[in-house]
Amino acid sequence: MLTGEWMVEFYAPWCPACRALEPVWKDFASWSDDLGIKIGQIDVTTSPGLSGRFVVTALPTIYHVKDGIFRQYRGSRDKEEFFGFVEEKRWEGIEPIPSWKAPSSIQMSLVSGFFKLSMLLRNVHTYITETHGIPYWGSYLLFALATIIFGAILGLLLVFILDCFNSTKVSTQQIDQQKLTTNDKEEEDDGEIIDENNSDDGEDEIDGDEVEDSVEEKELAEDQSSNPDVRKRRIRKAD
Repeated sequence: MLTGEWMVEFYAPWCPACRALEPVWKDFASWSDDLGIKIGQIDVTTSPGLSGRFVVTALPTIYHVKDGIFRQYRGSRDKEEFFGFVEEKRWEGIEPIPSWKAPSSIQMSLVSGFFKLSMLLRNVHTYITETHGIPYWGSYLLFALATIIFGAILGLLLVFILDCFNSTKVSTQQIDQQKLTTNDKEEEDDGEIIDENNSDDGEDEIDGDEVEDSVEEKELAEDQSSNPDVRKRRIRKAD
């Protein structure tokens, strides 16, 4: 559908409106060669991926595609309107789907994958309940357990990946912490040495004072011995 010009209808076999449109659409499709376009149908029950890409929320839904540019048809559903829409190029007056919502974009490809997954889970649910006779609540319980187990495995895998990337950072932080601790200890040791030096200096000052006092006492004794007027004190004996 990304090349050329297309008119595409999304339908479902159980849809009454789609059944009413089916003969008109087949008649319109028989004129595809004369109109120079390609006309197709997409069953959303068998192609959930395409219904997800086009975000089909109502049935039937009709799209016009011209060289990969998508526009949704919103006119009446009869053959004359379809002919006029193509021949008179009325599609040029319709705003195309924005690029972020275009079916060919990457994000819509992801949406398509989720639609496929949902259809797969639905088929598994139908197989469990209809083939094996398991009640609906039993099927839901199995899905819940599978979700928990899958989530646990995914969580462990993510933790393992994060540990692989962050192990180097953690070891580097530990080394830096050890360096900081070592530097703190060295600073404490330096402080203790400085305190000891200060205490030694204090003791030296005290010793110097004592030396000065002894010198003064010696000088005084010499003066007394040399001066005859000064009486010498005799040491009295104890009674």
